[in-house]
Amino acid sequence: MIKTEQWISYFRPVTRAIVLVLAVGSCSSSPSHPPGAQNDICSIFAERPTWRAAVLGSAIRWGAPAEVQMAIMWAESSFRSEARPPKNYALGFIPWGRASSAYGYAQAIDSTWDWYRRDSGNTGADRDDFEDAADFVGWYMAKSMTTNGILMHDAFNQYLAYHDGHTGFKRGDWRNKAWLQQVATRVADQAVRYRGQLHRCS
Repeated sequence: MIKTEQWISYFRPVTRAIVLVLAVGSCSSSPSHPPGAQNDICSIFAERPTWRAAVLGSAIRWGAPAEVQMAIMWAESSFRSEARPPKNYALGFIPWGRASSAYGYAQAIDSTWDWYRRDSGNTGADRDDFEDAADFVGWYMAKSMTTNGILMHDAFNQYLAYHDGHTGFKRGDWRNKAWLQQVATRVADQAVRYRGQLHRCS
């Protein structure tokens, strides 16, 4: 007859293996898993409490309203940490790189991210880290206000400058992009929605 101690010693390695697999699985899936109700900022913050602290910290540092930061990241990545532009294909089927080097929550391209890290002092920042992404968006909005005179609460024009760059915005490149104006309108509407909700969840 097998003693209790023998049963425990037999199942202990199996139990450890199951726990390890579950732990690794949860860690690997959580960073890129977006929040559920993306149109409700209170629900987002309830699901991701650290995000609230991140956007409020960026708001304090750069003067960028939390609702505009969140609306921009919502439009750019749907709050996916590892978001990238779609791949390009030559002849319709041969992989040929991506449209740009944009990556992460804020969809920042390599050169702009490097500029942010140098200019802000956040040299170890990662684009798939939400706190760093929120700080980047606040920083960029502050640059848009300084460079292009765009008010921080002006989500429509803040997004146009965010997408087209400060030089492109100044040239008015966006005027020939009806689709971009439509996205900027959605960002502005989302910012208004988030702002109204913030009073409720705060």
